[in-house]
Amino acid sequence: MFNAILIEKTDDLQSVSLKQIDETLLHDGDVTIDVAYSTLNYKDGLAITGASPVVRKFPMVPGIDLAGTVRESAHGDWKAGDKAVLNGWGVGEGHTGGLAQVARLKGEWLVPLPSAFTEKQAMAIGTAGYTAALCVEALVRAGVTPDQGEVLVTGATGGVGSVAVALLKKAGYTVAGSTGKASEVDYLKQLGADSIIDRAELSEKGRPLSKERWGGVVDSVGSHTLANACAATRYGGAVAACGLAQGADFPGTVMPFILRGVRLLGVDSVMAPKASRMAAWDRLARDLDPALLDVIAVEIGLGEAIAAASDLLAGKVRGRIVVNVNR
Repeated sequence: MFNAILIEKTDDLQSVSLKQIDETLLHDGDVTIDVAYSTLNYKDGLAITGASPVVRKFPMVPGIDLAGTVRESAHGDWKAGDKAVLNGWGVGEGHTGGLAQVARLKGEWLVPLPSAFTEKQAMAIGTAGYTAALCVEALVRAGVTPDQGEVLVTGATGGVGSVAVALLKKAGYTVAGSTGKASEVDYLKQLGADSIIDRAELSEKGRPLSKERWGGVVDSVGSHTLANACAATRYGGAVAACGLAQGADFPGTVMPFILRGVRLLGVDSVMAPKASRMAAWDRLARDLDPALLDVIAVEIGLGEAIAAASDLLAGKVRGRIVVNVNR
């Protein structure tokens, strides 16, 4: 028996609790992992609170991330004692996830824990930080260079935004962080933001085209914020879109794309192929100062995860939440 957060459903009512379960509740896989740390992401918040129907099977152990040690493996790439990281692949939605002391997964979903990070540090990064790295990789591949102007990061105090600011600064870009939290200016500057703009400048309906300002954008917000970011992107610039914290709509026009050659780059972290995952983790290992993770992340125990999920959705959380599943 081991501890896990378990989401159950009876008729139309969802319940969530910390329980002791056994491995018969885990879904099929060829690698069994003793989990050390997991995280709380926005999607985990939706799953645990039931605010959105992201969970597709019940009962479900949520948690889209985990880091731990392989206990048993029938997969050729993994052996007992290996350190592994899991991000995405529908885990925590359609396959039992990381908010438990044990997980059973498919070996092809896993990547090796980078030697630059501990298991706790890898989860301080988590899907949010890995997604930020995918976004930076997308901008670099699109040819966005530091001399093209500032790179805007929306939702800059969130998990994706925090890591994106740090990675972009390390890569030589001038970074503008957008936030609605005036109290977090020092935090963003510590991560590497050169300037701070109020999210109110971006969150309301704007013009089809605005004055050119951004060489590139990392957006985790969507809706009017994404539309306004595109409208102010410089000629030939690119916008990496990976989230919908403000909304899933895109109330913009084609004007930035057909008059300025702006490229809108969709970034998916859930089903990204292994090569993209490895490139993202390589960038994180190379460019992210592990000391910043102590600034970005806070650690909680498994029993605190349910309450923290509500705080996350309410916008009360800065940076990242790391969950010590053995605490």
